[in-house]
Amino acid sequence: MITLSLEEKKQQKKLMNVWGITFLIAFPLLITLGLLMRMRQGEMTTTIPNDFYMYMTLHGLGMISVLFSIAFAGLWYLISTRFVKLSSKLGFFLWALIALALLGLAAGTLIGKFGPGWYMLYPLPFINTFWSSWATTLSTLSIVVAGVAWLIGILHILYSMAKHYGGFKNLLGWQYLKSDNPEHKISPIIMIATIALIPGVFAVIFGAIFLIIMLMQVLEPSLAFDALMMKNLVMYFGHAIANITMYCAVGWVYHLLPEFTGRKIKMNKVLVYSWNATLFFIIFAFFHHLYMDFVQPLPFQIIGQIMSYASPIPATAITMFTVISQLYKSNVNWGVVPLMFLIGMAGWAIGGFAAVVDSTIAFNTILHNTLWVPAHFHTYMLMGVIPFILGFLFYITSNEKNINGSGLAKFGFWIFATASYGFLIMFYMGGLESIPRRYASYAYTQVDNVVSTGASLAVIAVYFVIFILVGLSILYISLFGRFFKVKSNQEYIREI
Repeated sequence: MITLSLEEKKQQKKLMNVWGITFLIAFPLLITLGLLMRMRQGEMTTTIPNDFYMYMTLHGLGMISVLFSIAFAGLWYLISTRFVKLSSKLGFFLWALIALALLGLAAGTLIGKFGPGWYMLYPLPFINTFWSSWATTLSTLSIVVAGVAWLIGILHILYSMAKHYGGFKNLLGWQYLKSDNPEHKISPIIMIATIALIPGVFAVIFGAIFLIIMLMQVLEPSLAFDALMMKNLVMYFGHAIANITMYCAVGWVYHLLPEFTGRKIKMNKVLVYSWNATLFFIIFAFFHHLYMDFVQPLPFQIIGQIMSYASPIPATAITMFTVISQLYKSNVNWGVVPLMFLIGMAGWAIGGFAAVVDSTIAFNTILHNTLWVPAHFHTYMLMGVIPFILGFLFYITSNEKNINGSGLAKFGFWIFATASYGFLIMFYMGGLESIPRRYASYAYTQVDNVVSTGASLAVIAVYFVIFILVGLSILYISLFGRFFKVKSNQEYIREI
């Protein structure tokens, strides 16, 4: 633990509150874009396809940007208030950059009609587009700005932790392989943060290379680049950002759950080996996104299959066992925070299993371009990352009197969780019925079963999304009330 002045604590808390409110505003707006997309697929509206793809682009890029940013911000807050001093001024500057980037992306998509999807699959943004070049430029620059902010923040945390704990080897926990009582002791959250953020550096750099190349072609249309190289760059970026978003949030659980169970999670060789293996696997597992690219070198495809099977075992299996051992006979009081953390763990496991199925080459040939794909990543985002975030926001706005949350908050969360799984099941059923993803209207397939089934599942999904928003609204009544009682809601930490 570090010693902070009262002013330093206030600034870090204010920064986290700003991030929390930013998330609470952006999240339902981005959900609404998804609602409009499913309404169009269900033939409930007559939205033109151009607008559908505009919504899809902002929904995908905006959601992953907001989720990664809040997950990173939560990690920043816990580390800066308990382990290593971080610059709150830099934190506010990075928030401003990311907020500016999100506004630029919104303008590029909603006004400029930029609509190639989150992946901006090259050379799609330059061939017969229905948007102008300024929309491509603004949207691309906006993502670059967000990437620069993420990279600065990641390097700041990694450098500060390495300096405090005596080098990167100690951040990775290697000292515990030699001794159970090393000189440089670390908390599991420090190791998990390091393992999450190191791939984040590569992801942001690779994403920046992709985006800079895009900008080069905007400025000089005669240029042309290798499409497979570009796809590898963007798929590595997307896969890594999605995974490290989850790992950042899992770091919170390792650190905060013991406050409710009364049991410490101690560093040991098993945690070190498992999470360090995850660091290796996450770098190469993204190849499973390119199975359908027959020109991809065969060894890469084999690596993708092996790494996709191996990656869930260390971090996921060990984390699940750790959480179960924490909760078993712990007499935990099931307030909103541990409840949301547990539901988030379940969502991570379910979505991860569905991802492993999709990453199996034999299944991927059938499921690759179907709704099974958005099913699995929506599962570990909507019912994995989001419950973690909501639990964390309830935690940081708690005091000793309201740490367990209200009955209203639990009621809203159960509506949200139930509706979310109903919404997700429609995706999974669509995948099993070979309903294609990324279609503005299934009528374009000219396959009767796909047209009728796809539209029917989309209509049902729309009603579940409405209940998701109802559940969120009830949760928000409780959460916003807590945010605006900052003076009385000083951070509550149990002694364990």
